[in-house]
Amino acid sequence: MQRRPFLQKLTLFSTAVFSIPLDILSKTIQNEPKKLRFVVASDGHFGQPNTDYTRTHSELMESINKEEQVDFVVFNGDLIHDNPTLMPQVKLYYDALKSPYFVTRGNHDRVSNQEWLRIWGNPENHAFHAKDGSGIILLNCSNEEGEYLCGDVTYLKSKLEEYTTLSHVFVFIHISQNDWTRHGVKCDELLETISNYSNVKAVFHGHDHDVDGIMINRGKPYLWDGHFGGSWGNPFHTYRVVEILEDGKTITYLKTVKDGTILNGHSL
Repeated sequence: MQRRPFLQKLTLFSTAVFSIPLDILSKTIQNEPKKLRFVVASDGHFGQPNTDYTRTHSELMESINKEEQVDFVVFNGDLIHDNPTLMPQVKLYYDALKSPYFVTRGNHDRVSNQEWLRIWGNPENHAFHAKDGSGIILLNCSNEEGEYLCGDVTYLKSKLEEYTTLSHVFVFIHISQNDWTRHGVKCDELLETISNYSNVKAVFHGHDHDVDGIMINRGKPYLWDGHFGGSWGNPFHTYRVVEILEDGKTITYLKTVKDGTILNGHSL
């Protein structure tokens, strides 16, 4: 697949490893009760040669287990690195979590549809209600050959229609559905579909290990969370926390796996 030049405008929303004043965010995190709190982590690349993938997975699970009130976790693609025999092994690491978890397929998750269902217990396109009633939609964007694909718009629209009465809907899909990053794929129909539903609060991507910020498309925020494995990208491993507060306000912030430092935060 042809790689596109990295768009400079995206870096405006990215972060580097330095101290950023986050007083208001820190006070909100500490003092405001939460209706829902979940974690998103992407690109573990379990089994990639010449990487310490067992250590990075163990460190992430330990960090998430130290978090208070994690209602669920989403591993947003590239769970393994091409070798399908490793999928059951990475599941053992996820099973060490105290919280429920869900997964999306990335382009390196090269197992058959049948094997995916057998291991994870859910199809590649999957949706559910979170404990507060929010709608969670997990979309597939690849296949056994590792192709970059647009998400299934028919499935997405059917779930968005089903969830029209909900106050919050969150969509997870590994590959960016626009060409604003080096490794995105242009999917205008999917972006247009999302823009038509006012209760979609955010869309979450992985795939681009060097991106950990936010972009706005047709009024909707699209967020990345860097990576916690693999051989390239940001020099620090991260995951994203999302919180719905009691007043309905939604906030999100990026944390380092190593020591829990908060690198950036946004109100959605």
